[in-house]
Amino acid sequence: QVQLVESGGGSVHTGGSLRLSCTASGHTFSAYAMGWFRQAPGKEREFVSTITWVAGRTDYAESVKGRFTVSKDNAKKTVFLQMDTLKPEDTAVYYCAADQSIFRNYVPTRPTDFRSWGQGTQVTVSS
Repeated sequence: QVQLVESGGGSVHTGGSLRLSCTASGHTFSAYAMGWFRQAPGKEREFVSTITWVAGRTDYAESVKGRFTVSKDNAKKTVFLQMDTLKPEDTAVYYCAADQSIFRNYVPTRPTDFRSWGQGTQVTVSS
Protein backbone atom coordinates (compact mmCIF):
# COMPACT_ATOMS: atom_id res chain seq x y z
CA GLN A 1 0.00 0.00 0.00
CA VAL A 2 1.31 3.40 -0.93
CA GLN A 3 2.24 5.88 1.78
CA LEU A 4 1.15 9.50 1.45
CA VAL A 5 2.72 12.37 3.35
CA GLU A 6 1.06 15.79 3.46
CA SER A 7 2.76 19.07 4.29
CA GLY A 8 2.09 22.77 4.09
CA GLY A 9 -0.63 23.26 6.65
CA GLY A 10 -0.59 26.13 9.08
CA SER A 11 -2.44 29.12 10.46
CA VAL A 12 -3.47 32.16 8.42
CA HIS A 13 -5.93 35.01 8.64
CA THR A 14 -9.04 35.35 6.52
CA GLY A 15 -8.06 36.03 2.92
CA GLY A 16 -4.68 34.37 3.25
CA SER A 17 -3.22 31.54 1.22
CA LEU A 18 -1.63 28.18 1.86
CA ARG A 19 -0.24 25.50 -0.43
CA LEU A 20 -0.55 21.90 0.60
CA SER A 21 1.62 19.15 -0.82
CA CYS A 22 1.19 15.40 -0.76
CA THR A 23 3.97 13.06 -1.84
CA ALA A 24 3.52 9.38 -2.49
CA SER A 25 6.17 6.83 -1.67
CA GLY A 26 6.89 3.56 -3.37
CA HIS A 27 8.75 2.65 -6.52
CA THR A 28 5.68 1.27 -8.20
CA PHE A 29 3.26 4.00 -7.27
CA SER A 30 0.39 4.40 -9.68
CA ALA A 31 -3.00 5.91 -9.23
CA TYR A 32 -6.05 6.75 -11.24
CA ALA A 33 -6.55 9.91 -9.22
CA MET A 34 -5.43 11.82 -6.17
CA GLY A 35 -7.92 13.55 -3.95
CA TRP A 36 -8.06 16.09 -1.17
CA PHE A 37 -10.58 15.84 1.65
CA ARG A 38 -11.03 17.74 4.89
CA GLN A 39 -12.59 17.15 8.26
CA ALA A 40 -13.55 19.84 10.72
CA PRO A 41 -14.17 19.05 14.41
CA GLY A 42 -17.52 17.39 14.89
CA LYS A 43 -18.13 17.05 11.16
CA GLU A 44 -17.83 14.29 8.63
CA ARG A 45 -14.95 14.10 6.21
CA GLU A 46 -15.85 16.01 3.07
CA PHE A 47 -14.58 16.11 -0.48
CA VAL A 48 -12.46 19.10 -1.52
CA SER A 49 -10.83 18.31 -4.86
CA THR A 50 -9.64 15.55 -7.17
CA ILE A 51 -7.18 15.35 -10.04
CA THR A 52 -6.76 12.33 -12.28
CA TRP A 53 -3.18 11.21 -12.51
CA VAL A 54 -2.78 10.83 -16.28
CA ALA A 55 -5.32 13.13 -17.92
CA GLY A 56 -5.30 15.79 -15.23
CA ARG A 57 -9.07 16.03 -15.05
CA THR A 58 -10.15 17.96 -11.98
CA ASP A 59 -13.19 18.40 -9.81
CA TYR A 60 -13.90 20.68 -6.87
CA ALA A 61 -16.42 21.01 -4.11
CA GLU A 62 -18.73 23.95 -4.70
CA SER A 63 -17.51 25.58 -1.50
CA VAL A 64 -13.93 25.90 -2.82
CA LYS A 65 -14.46 26.50 -6.53
CA GLY A 66 -12.64 29.61 -7.69
CA ARG A 67 -10.47 29.69 -4.55
CA PHE A 68 -8.63 26.35 -4.54
CA THR A 69 -6.53 24.88 -7.33
CA VAL A 70 -5.31 21.29 -7.51
CA SER A 71 -2.24 20.36 -9.54
CA LYS A 72 0.29 17.57 -9.78
CA ASP A 73 3.88 16.71 -10.58
CA ASN A 74 3.90 13.14 -11.84
CA ALA A 75 7.68 12.85 -11.83
CA LYS A 76 7.79 13.77 -8.15
CA LYS A 77 4.67 11.75 -7.33
CA THR A 78 3.29 14.86 -5.68
CA VAL A 79 -0.09 16.55 -5.73
CA PHE A 80 -0.66 20.12 -4.61
CA LEU A 81 -3.61 22.10 -3.31
CA GLN A 82 -3.24 25.86 -3.65
CA MET A 83 -5.73 27.49 -1.32
CA ASP A 84 -6.42 31.20 -1.78
CA THR A 85 -8.90 33.59 -0.22
CA LEU A 86 -9.17 31.33 2.78
CA LYS A 87 -12.16 31.62 5.09
CA PRO A 88 -12.64 30.52 8.71
CA GLU A 89 -14.96 27.77 7.48
CA ASP A 90 -12.00 26.24 5.64
CA THR A 91 -10.49 25.36 9.01
CA ALA A 92 -10.03 21.58 9.13
CA VAL A 93 -7.57 18.75 8.94
CA TYR A 94 -6.80 18.21 5.27
CA TYR A 95 -6.10 14.72 3.96
CA CYS A 96 -4.80 13.57 0.63
CA ALA A 97 -5.82 10.21 -0.75
CA ALA A 98 -4.95 7.94 -3.64
CA ASP A 99 -7.45 6.13 -5.83
CA GLN A 100 -5.38 3.25 -7.13
CA SER A 101 -7.98 1.85 -9.45
CA ILE A 102 -6.75 0.98 -12.93
CA PHE A 103 -9.58 2.87 -14.57
CA ARG A 104 -12.80 4.67 -13.80
CA ASN A 105 -15.26 6.28 -16.14
CA TYR A 106 -15.79 9.14 -13.70
CA VAL A 107 -13.70 11.49 -11.61
CA PRO A 108 -13.73 10.04 -8.11
CA THR A 109 -15.02 12.25 -5.30
CA ARG A 110 -16.29 9.82 -2.67
CA PRO A 111 -14.07 8.78 0.25
CA THR A 112 -14.83 5.16 -0.60
CA ASP A 113 -13.19 5.65 -4.02
CA PHE A 114 -9.83 6.15 -2.34
CA ARG A 115 -7.84 3.35 -0.75
CA SER A 116 -4.73 5.06 0.65
CA TRP A 117 -4.79 8.08 2.94
CA GLY A 118 -2.24 10.46 4.39
CA GLN A 119 -2.04 11.39 8.06
CA GLY A 120 -3.55 14.82 7.55
CA THR A 121 -2.32 18.38 7.99
CA GLN A 122 -4.06 21.07 10.04
CA VAL A 123 -5.26 24.25 8.36
CA THR A 124 -6.55 27.01 10.63
CA VAL A 125 -8.04 30.23 9.32
CA SER A 126 -8.79 32.94 11.84
CA SER A 127 -10.94 36.01 11.31
